[in-house]
Amino acid sequence: MERQQDYVLRTVEERGVRLIRLWFTDVLGQLKSVAISPAELENAFEEGLHFDGSVIDGFSRVQESDVLAKPDPNTFEILPWGKGSEISGRMFCDILNHDDTPFEGDPRQVLKRNLDKAHDRGFSFMTAPEMEFFYFAEGDPSKPLVPLDSGSYFDLTTADVASDLRTRTLLVLEAMGIPVEYSFHEDAPSQHEIDLRYTDALTMADNIMTFRLIVKEIAMEQGVFASFMPKPLGGVQGSGMHTHMSLFEGDENAFHEPGDPVGLSKVARGFIAGLLHHAPEITAVTNQLVNSYKRLVSGYEAPVYITWARNNQSSLVRVPVT
Repeated sequence: MERQQDYVLRTVEERGVRLIRLWFTDVLGQLKSVAISPAELENAFEEGLHFDGSVIDGFSRVQESDVLAKPDPNTFEILPWGKGSEISGRMFCDILNHDDTPFEGDPRQVLKRNLDKAHDRGFSFMTAPEMEFFYFAEGDPSKPLVPLDSGSYFDLTTADVASDLRTRTLLVLEAMGIPVEYSFHEDAPSQHEIDLRYTDALTMADNIMTFRLIVKEIAMEQGVFASFMPKPLGGVQGSGMHTHMSLFEGDENAFHEPGDPVGLSKVARGFIAGLLHHAPEITAVTNQLVNSYKRLVSGYEAPVYITWARNNQSSLVRVPVT
């Protein structure tokens, strides 16, 4: 860790970084940011940044409010939209109590705690999300939503703003070390999908938060509004984030069992059973808005049944056919 901190300090000096943005999320997944100067970076590594947790959704009560944000040097990246004197970097933070113990309300710490439990059993948890979103022609979200194009599933829309935005987004993601597997036009007008390549769950959680900001920033550069709202338009498909998940034991997929009729191991069946059992609680976290439930209806390729299947988009959990 100390070697990585030295790398960050050296890179900040060599690249002329003027600001370092420290990121974390609240329990609803909203990205929070605090900017510090390079002069404060070493102290942030050593002591963390004190802040009032009672003002963050789901963090602390007023009488026990102060918490620490400690940057994770492994997450340092230069942000792609600054030039010259405006160059800035970012790091994700772990939220700690004042005795340096993990703060229980920090989503990143919750994930790390569960990944540690999986690791103790010999598993590593890998994920790959399919990120869906809309582009709208008006950059002001308070005005009527006008789709940027009229394309549909896999349509090739040449020489238009939406296609250029998606291409620019892919290049920026790759520059920030976030590999992309696929990118294409989705079913609804001006709906797009970018699929991120498999990696460990903690890295992917950080990548997802970075992805959302990159999509919005690049759209804003062109006066376009990018929205991850689940159901911004009626009568068409909504946007979700289908997530491929697997457990590995070393290099072996712990979910696969060649002798099973559907190729599932006991570990996989137990994993699916856990998802189905806890579906109401998971849904409360992942679908927080009234608008979320306008998407979760029959006929729009969204899950509406707490069950698993092999090739049925109305099921909460789907097992690949191959």
